[in-house]
Amino acid sequence: INDEIDSLKINKTWFLTDLPPGCKSIDCKWVFWKKLRTDASIDKFKARLVVIEGVDFFDTYSPVSKVTTTRVLIALTCVFNLEIHQMDVKTSFLNGDLEEEIYMNQPEGFIEPGMENKVCKLVKSLYGLKQAPKQWHDKFDQVVSSYGFQFNNSDKCVYVKQFDDNSCVILCLYVDDILIFGSNLHVINDVKSFLSSNFEMKDLGLVDVILGIKLIKNHDGIVLTQSHYIEKILKKFNYFDVKPVSTPFDPSIKLKKNIGESVSPLQYSQIIGSLLHLSNFSRPDIAYTVGRLGIYTHNLADLLRKIFTLLVI
Repeated sequence: INDEIDSLKINKTWFLTDLPPGCKSIDCKWVFWKKLRTDASIDKFKARLVVIEGVDFFDTYSPVSKVTTTRVLIALTCVFNLEIHQMDVKTSFLNGDLEEEIYMNQPEGFIEPGMENKVCKLVKSLYGLKQAPKQWHDKFDQVVSSYGFQFNNSDKCVYVKQFDDNSCVILCLYVDDILIFGSNLHVINDVKSFLSSNFEMKDLGLVDVILGIKLIKNHDGIVLTQSHYIEKILKKFNYFDVKPVSTPFDPSIKLKKNIGESVSPLQYSQIIGSLLHLSNFSRPDIAYTVGRLGIYTHNLADLLRKIFTLLVI
């Protein structure tokens, strides 16, 4: 919590003032979670201050890098022998400048003594605001454009810069994760220094995991694997001990209502979402089956068991 508050103060996210007549202040709360490594061990505990969403916003659209873009860039890495480095933007949404006038109550546990009746006037975006993702992307776009990067017309979260020595760097932004694809370490370090001078960054070095996908580089190229994710969802939905099969869903099968114990609609939706993530990234062999399953919302426990047995190694 203290680290989060320190980041907010360093970033000058707000200042204390009296609430103007006729204005209302919004509440905020603390959200806690565990950040896990790929082996499911705890990396660190995190806390984030968020505001109540859904008030005082106008334009909220913010682009997000496509899954296919990431795969294409990894393929280009193999073709042109590029290096992939990764950086993380600390408290990324706090970098965006607010255009609206928003007042927030002081966070619980950190009310300034002698200023109990004051409220926080937000200067920068804060997590929970609908416009926060857009403000962050606009800020990032402005900063990297000033350094000579140009965004890609097909994906506005991809930026390219050609240097005088014909070396090239490609940035791929996914919310607060930045992938840096470069032809040599010198230009990659130049870009890292530039980004660190404008944002509070964490340098993660050579990429190991991208969006939950583990990258393994060998003499044949780069292998994408989500075995750790598969193990996680098998355990979560109690399919870890099923007997594996080698073939996907038979398209000639007609789906029928399950007469046995059914899966709850909420859990069914969670399962479909987990399988969609898997099929989009590294397991296209289950895409058809997941698509068929996604048409329905309940009573398909038998077919769910079938697709999970396909994932077991």
